[in-house]
Amino acid sequence: MNRGPRSGLFCFVAVHSTARGPALGGCRIWRYDDTRAAMRDALRLSRAMTYKSAVAGLPLGGGKGVIMLPEPVDARRRKAALRDFGDTVDELRGKYVTAEDVGTSAKDMETIAEQTRFVTGLSRKRGGSGDPSPWTALGVEATIRASLERKLGSADPKGRTIVINGLGHVGAALAKLLAKAGAKLVVADIDRSKKQLADQLGARWVTPGKALTASADVFAPCALGGILDHESVPALQAPIVAGAANNQLADDAIADLLAERGILWAPDFVANAGGIINIAVELEDGGYDTGRARERVLAVGDTLRSVLDLAEAERTTPLAAAQALARTRLA
Repeated sequence: MNRGPRSGLFCFVAVHSTARGPALGGCRIWRYDDTRAAMRDALRLSRAMTYKSAVAGLPLGGGKGVIMLPEPVDARRRKAALRDFGDTVDELRGKYVTAEDVGTSAKDMETIAEQTRFVTGLSRKRGGSGDPSPWTALGVEATIRASLERKLGSADPKGRTIVINGLGHVGAALAKLLAKAGAKLVVADIDRSKKQLADQLGARWVTPGKALTASADVFAPCALGGILDHESVPALQAPIVAGAANNQLADDAIADLLAERGILWAPDFVANAGGIINIAVELEDGGYDTGRARERVLAVGDTLRSVLDLAEAERTTPLAAAQALARTRLA
């Protein structure tokens, strides 16, 4: 943890594991009540990144960066905070590599890159792969198809009702992919300006609260984490939960509650690995290749199938199976 000399804002970097390689994880800019909350978030997210990379078979560890906002800041102070964060990353000398996350963009990565070379997700003109959001969305779509196949007998989303809760960069990209595939979309976001996208896609707009209880084939959480808890899970009206949000479970025991209700939950760190898989291609020798990235991201669906096979064989939850697979690969 550093307090940036330029911005006066706290910067956190949590490195959970480097067993398989450098800890890769995005930089999140978010408002927190205090430094303890920011630190807890960074630690929790870094653990998820370790599992995400391990289950995907990537030569990477897990880490996370957080810039804590106590209140809204102007553009000048925000840019100063990004440079402060870059200095923090550089102090770790490659043990942690940063990327985009909630509240940051490819342009922000360029600002961070002024202070350190341990940055990914730069624009294509800077030799990077650009915004990872479409790749994350592509992996989530593959996960939804695999889930539909396992639970409902067909991987085709055409005619299926899919609720997307959260229309940020990933949620919006996912909505476009599923609309193109012929799914019936129900979408929600706390930002009412996102209703314009819903109208463009012919999707039904509901509030985030109603999204949780909407009758559907798939519920796709694509906003912030912790949405699945002891109150929300009993209210779910979808047999499948598969989305892009990190840390969807309020705690690991919720996986058992989902299983008891007969709901297939695709572990979040499996479903949303597309972005980091794409970035891993960027880090390979020989440079970035879009075709190679697409092929590997689409394999997220096969990874979920393997996790579900293991869960069935071991008579356990998809969460326990995915964690076991991750631990095996970390060992």
